[in-house]
Amino acid sequence: MSSDLFKFKFSRPEASIAKPAVSFSPSKIDNLAMSDTTFDKLRDAIYKLSGIYYADSKKYLLEGRIAKRMSILKLKSFEEYLTLISSSSLNREELNQLFIAITINETYFFRAEQQFEGFEKVIVPEIIAQMKLVGTKVFKIWSAASSSGEEAYTLAIIVKERLKPLFPNIDFQIYATDINTDVIESAKKGVYREYAVRNIPKHLLQKYFTIAGTNYTLKDEIRNMVKFSQMNLYDSYAMHTMKNFNVIFCCNVLIYFDQPSKQKVVSYLFDALSSGSCLFIGYSESLHSINKSFKLVHLDKAMVYKKS
Repeated sequence: MSSDLFKFKFSRPEASIAKPAVSFSPSKIDNLAMSDTTFDKLRDAIYKLSGIYYADSKKYLLEGRIAKRMSILKLKSFEEYLTLISSSSLNREELNQLFIAITINETYFFRAEQQFEGFEKVIVPEIIAQMKLVGTKVFKIWSAASSSGEEAYTLAIIVKERLKPLFPNIDFQIYATDINTDVIESAKKGVYREYAVRNIPKHLLQKYFTIAGTNYTLKDEIRNMVKFSQMNLYDSYAMHTMKNFNVIFCCNVLIYFDQPSKQKVVSYLFDALSSGSCLFIGYSESLHSINKSFKLVHLDKAMVYKKS
């Protein structure tokens, strides 16, 4: 079953977005503490904007991340920042900066070995067989928490290297989104360091990357296969524009939402899929008690949720 694409050591994936990052405390506010009342209000405001939930035990993390913004904006208290993000005139730029501050992005190519192999060997052939019955030739893939692009570009390499030769008449379209605008811009450039590419088989690394010192730059033939854009999975209007996808990867995101937020986001993902299409989530995640509309399907070494 395995191909050269999957001859690398597997490491368990972690969250690509919505994972509270390491605390950062600018020197000017090192000794400034956030009150419990302000923490509750900030947490609620962030939750309403993004669905990301900070538990009580993560107060110090949120405190550190907001402190960075306060230093840049020259604000003197957490209450001032709360007033800013609670304002009806909150501008898009500061909203983006808030999302950047409260999320962390760390991933690498070919990270979810079993999922990618199941995607290539089982899911894509099955869906294309159904597509042929109705005469459809467009296969849409969405990396819904793409971070700096490693997952989406891994899918592009698999499509280019393995799937397109098997299904030359199928138009594979790959979309990638993330809430963090900084990582989206980084992903579009397609420039990576050794850590990100360490699991790519050597022949594929040489074939699809230009190597200069410690920089590994994706060639245009792969980079141009992915369409990147900013997307808040908690934004109902934006999510309702995502339609007719055959496969969605939304891995290691749901574990950082509370139950109502999970249900909301998963319902949007369900609606974005066409009938008979599939959703991949993280290895440590489950849709049990979140959404009963999906059917859990066991692959050889992975699981996927199918929309009937």
